Amino acid sequence: MMVLDPFYPIFDSARWLERLVPLGIKLVQLRIKDNSEAELRTEIRAARDLCAAHDCQLIVNDYWKLALEEGCDFIHLGQEDLDDADLDAIRAGGLKLGVSSHDEAELDRALALRPDYIALGPIYPTILKKMKWEQQGLPRLGEWKAQMGNIPLVGIGGMSVERASGVFEAGADIVSVVTDITLNTDPEARVREWIKITRPHAHYSHTA
Repeated sequence: MMVLDPFYPIFDSARWLERLVPLGIKLVQLRIKDNSEAELRTEIRAARDLCAAHDCQLIVNDYWKLALEEGCDFIHLGQEDLDDADLDAIRAGGLKLGVSSHDEAELDRALALRPDYIALGPIYPTILKKMKWEQQGLPRLGEWKAQMGNIPLVGIGGMSVERASGVFEAGADIVSVVTDITLNTDPEARVREWIKITRPHAHYSHTA
């Protein structure tokens, strides 16, 4: 099982990555919705090249075919995405896989895939999108981690710098964040705060 950085921001454009990855982000997801294939390919290429230049692990949300074609090595799939994905092709292409899960049935499905991480959420209420699941709460993190063994557990949903320590203490290996950065009046300063508070939870050190 690969080692992943404990700070895992998600952005909806390569422009966000260009702005913030150079600050020291080492794990990032590009999650774009409703763009044309040409636009998606351009965004993925830009994100791929930027992350390669900054020793940052890029995870592409959903678009596994484009990720393969563009030489990316890690994708994230939600439960609905799994319904349509060719998992044999994904594995044959050497793509690492992260999976979203929200309840026990989805956890069982995810575990059967032997993914490289499993995300549980929303831990707290989130404004990002309407979800049919209630907030999971911190105790669920510990319950799931006990079932997952050495598979990294990502806590997501309503995350903030102030909540991060409690999420790690509850059992998460990684904290994923979106709006706490993108809606902040100073995203750069907020990223630096995130790096400072999460880096002690890393299983390896970064050189300056």
